[in-house]
Amino acid sequence: MLTSKQRAYLRGLANGLETILIIGKGEITDNIIMQADTALTARELIKGRVLENSAYSSREGADILAEKCNADVVQVIGSKFVLYRPNPDEPVIVLPKAKKK
Repeated sequence: MLTSKQRAYLRGLANGLETILIIGKGEITDNIIMQADTALTARELIKGRVLENSAYSSREGADILAEKCNADVVQVIGSKFVLYRPNPDEPVIVLPKAKKK
């Protein structure tokens, strides 16, 4: 679970990213899930988009992919969304530390 500070940091990093994942009018297939999983392993942070003719809203598409790929939804704006999952072997992105209670 990401804190608001970590989420804000990731939003800033995602600002310059290109959209690499597109959900079209079909279902979210195993191929799309595999593509998202592979991209998350390689990049840790990806930006996706849901087309207007899709059966899913941006939030629904992001939530489904996040659940299937064991990732966190960083943000959803309009038709675009950002997902994050740290690479367990070679982490590239270092998140700000969460405050301890």
